Amino acid sequence: MMSSLGKNIFRESGLLSVHSTGRDATLIIFNRSCRMFAYGASALILALFFAELHVSDTQIGLFMSLTLLGDVVLSLLLTLIADRVGRRRTLFAGAALMIMSGTTFALCENYWALLLAAVVGVISATGGDFGPFRAIEESVISELTTPATRSDVLTWYVTAASLGSSIGTEMSGRIIEWLRAKDGWTLLDAYHACFWLYSIMGLANMASILLLSDKCELRRTAKPTVESEALLSETSSSVEEAGDESRPAAEKKSWVSQISRETTTIMMVLWLLLAVDSLADGMSNMSLTTYYMDQKFHLPKSTLGDILSASYFLSSCSTIFAGPLARHIGLVNTMVFTHIPSSAAVLLFPMAQSVPVTFALLLVRVGLNNMDQAPRTALIAAVVRPEERTAVMGITTIVRTLASTTGPSVTGFLAGNNRFWVAFVVAGALRLAYDLGLFVMFINIRLHKHEPVAPDEHAERRDGVARRRSVESAGGELQLPDSESPARSTT
Repeated sequence: MMSSLGKNIFRESGLLSVHSTGRDATLIIFNRSCRMFAYGASALILALFFAELHVSDTQIGLFMSLTLLGDVVLSLLLTLIADRVGRRRTLFAGAALMIMSGTTFALCENYWALLLAAVVGVISATGGDFGPFRAIEESVISELTTPATRSDVLTWYVTAASLGSSIGTEMSGRIIEWLRAKDGWTLLDAYHACFWLYSIMGLANMASILLLSDKCELRRTAKPTVESEALLSETSSSVEEAGDESRPAAEKKSWVSQISRETTTIMMVLWLLLAVDSLADGMSNMSLTTYYMDQKFHLPKSTLGDILSASYFLSSCSTIFAGPLARHIGLVNTMVFTHIPSSAAVLLFPMAQSVPVTFALLLVRVGLNNMDQAPRTALIAAVVRPEERTAVMGITTIVRTLASTTGPSVTGFLAGNNRFWVAFVVAGALRLAYDLGLFVMFINIRLHKHEPVAPDEHAERRDGVARRRSVESAGGELQLPDSESPARSTT
């Protein structure tokens, strides 16, 4: 019985899906956990680091906005060509930039030099993963998985990231307090030392990227779907007539991924909603949140690290349930109903007048904040064509980053005018607007129509159309035929 229970837990937790996907998926998850370790460590101290350099609140906000803008440019350049240049090569180049940025922050104190390193390189100004890494990694995972396993693997991708952030913030706070207690060490020296962790994690990323296999690259040929088979038959003669004349144009365009009009129509709505959510996140990011708590309660840095680390740890625990929840209530419902409490906590955050209440709200906010990430990525992968995923996910990252760039500057201005608390109220309201908009616009979205379908599943897919559509109207559940359902999959 215990053996059967263990197998059920292994399957329901999604670990079976991760194991069956193979070593590449495990390495990608490891990459992100290392990177988020570095991001978590920097998020705790970045605003405090600049405050120790006597940089004004307005300049701190400007730094974060311009850094996010640099992430936009870098993401645009790398994600649109990643499938052509090679995903592994692109990730390797990004890891090298991460090492460069971390080293600069560990050695330099000039505001403009630090800004240049952050804009040109890869530095997390907010604790979020807004660089080019995530879009490429999510595309790789989508390539390695099936509709039945994708949500589970992406769930552990996010879970490991939250756990990495938790450990990073905890270690950062402890290291700072330990170094400050040593003779000859100032607070500024301790901050510099912590940025070496950023470079070390970049090295770990480079090493693991070298172990990835060719399976991580885009497969140029794919098994046609039911819908695409008819289209392929109709257009084959016209393609043959075009002959060699059409090939040069295709080759010229192949360096940049192409996105269909159908995909663009769907994604424009989601990009608009994500822009609203990301603007709110930029106004209340983790660096600014810890800075706000430091100003309000004057807590030791180790205590700030403990609080933020506990929040990230709760996030990693709660995210485990995102995959099973998505299987039972649907991707959209999981995104919305787990994100609403987190948004409400942001709205109420400045109203707390004691550390315990503030801590409780932060636990709710951070603990539930990431449960929508894996379902969101699975949703995008399910509505776009496989060859579009890297570009679409890259543009999604760019849209979110661009929207986030304004947030820190607005918050910096408000903080400089003794209105820091207003940023959290506005951010919470914007996040709630995103949640409601997402539910209204995407609850009945059709999923997986571009996914390969085995021949023996065609009849079952046609016979189940009416039943699945009624399920979609009832709650937006995963639109898979019974043979593809994770609960009954033999994967």
